[in-house]
Formats: sequence, C-alpha cells, structure tokens
Amino acid sequence: MSRHDRSSGKNNKASGSRGNRSSGSRQSGRQGGGARKKSYARGNAPIGKKMEKSPLSNTDGIRLNKYVANSGVCSRREADMYIAAGNVTVNGETVTEMGYRVKLEDDVRFDGRRLNPEKPEYILLNKPAGFFVTGNPEKGGRTVMELIAKATKARVSPVGKLDNQAKGLLLFTNDGTLAKKLAKPKNGIRQIYQVSLNKNFSQEDMDAMKKGVYIEGSKVIITDVSYIDNRPHTEVGIELNSIKEHIVTKIFKSLGYEVESLDRVVFGGLTKKDLPRGRHRNLTKQEVINLGML
Repeated sequence: MSRHDRSSGKNNKASGSRGNRSSGSRQSGRQGGGARKKSYARGNAPIGKKMEKSPLSNTDGIRLNKYVANSGVCSRREADMYIAAGNVTVNGETVTEMGYRVKLEDDVRFDGRRLNPEKPEYILLNKPAGFFVTGNPEKGGRTVMELIAKATKARVSPVGKLDNQAKGLLLFTNDGTLAKKLAKPKNGIRQIYQVSLNKNFSQEDMDAMKKGVYIEGSKVIITDVSYIDNRPHTEVGIELNSIKEHIVTKIFKSLGYEVESLDRVVFGGLTKKDLPRGRHRNLTKQEVINLGML
C-alpha cells in the first residue's frame, strides 16, 4: 500500500470514529444524545417550561434554620444540625423537620432560651419633654416611638421609663437579653440627672441625701449630689444607680422639694455628647459591649 493510501485510510478511520461518537450512544447532552443526563446549569433550562413554585412560600413564614441563624446563635448550616438534634422548640414543641417554617410571633427557643430573628438594634434618643414613653397615642399625647419611627424597621422597645415631662437619654432595643439585664441589673445602672427644683436646695438636705434616703421602706444610695456650677441652687446634679420608677422625684419629695424639670444626662456610660434634643443615634459596637458587661 502506498503512503497516500495509508494516509487516506487513516483519515477515513478518524472521520468514522468521530462520526460514531456524534451519532452513537456516547453523544453529549449539548449534541442531543440521550445517554447523558440533561443539564440545566448556567441558565439552560428549557424555554417555555415554568418551574414549579415551592409550596413553602414567603407568606408561610421564615425557615426555621434562617430564624435560628438570624438570632445570632449559629450559622444556617449549624442550625440544621441543632434542629435535627432536637435543640430547637417552636411554641413548646420540639421540631426536627428540615424546612419547617415559623412566623415572627411564634415562640422559638434554642436550649430553652427564646430567640429573636431580627438583627439586634440599639438606638439612643435624647428625649424632649412632652412625649410619653408608654401609652396609647389615640387617647391623646405623643409617644417616643414617633421620634425613632424612621430609625429602624425592627420592633424595638424602650429600656426603662422617663416621665412625660422628663428629658434626656432613653435607650431602645430589640435585644431582649440585654433589655432584661438592664431592667434588673445586679448593682443597678449608673445614671446622672440634672434637676430643677421649686426652691433652693439647702446644704443641710444635700448632706442628708448623701447618707441615703428611705423611699417606701427601702434605702436608696445616692452616689453623689451637688449644685450645678454657675447656676442657681435650685439646679442640682444627682448620681445614683437605682432604676425604680419616679425614683428621683420621690427622693426630692421626701425632703420637701418639688421637681420642676428632670434631664437624664448619663445612662450606663452613655452620654448626650453630640446628640441634640429630639435626635437619636445608633450605639457603637463598643458601647453595646460595655452595656453587656454592666
């Protein structure tokens, strides 16, 4: 056989081999072969065919693993493992089903601790006078929630209370763990108030107050009390740790004074610096850490 014939035969053989691959059982999915499984990767889904909608739509709630992960306990992958292990309950019942959905109002707990699926928010308001901390605005009067309405979409609540006419620092959060801790601290929360009285505060009463005042049968320790520099003696600064409601008004009333104006200027290390009346700001990460250590 001549070199030309051998070359021709070789080419015919290669051509035939390619033809066999293109028409035989080893055809690729892109070439229409039936042996290989069709791939819909990279957007190659058949045109005109509608994908079936999952029966678990967003209106049915949020997936339990996402709910747990959003609360900051762990990642979504880890949440699946904890759910399968029975660490999570919904409304008192243990749920191990993958893909289970819950609503925001459901009571979801991890190892007995209730979870909050929203991102933690911490907002500090410099409250003006004339706003209720609690109450129904439909019955008259404005509430502090109006002042922070645009600050967040999370369902935050005020920590502690201030009277309607009281001014000063008020913290809002949806972090139930921190709110509960601040509401019942072991040693109280450091607070400083600027108080305007109906008459001059005597040195004798100031000395007596520094020794402690009994309110409703319990002794309230006053950390410090003093006149405000360059102001009349009706203007007094008082520092204490008690979080009892109306405590400052009750302290001065027990000594025969009426409080005409009350302004909380320090709360747990937070101050009014660069925060005008009626304005609010988010806490820094360090401020949140500091509050958690109280």
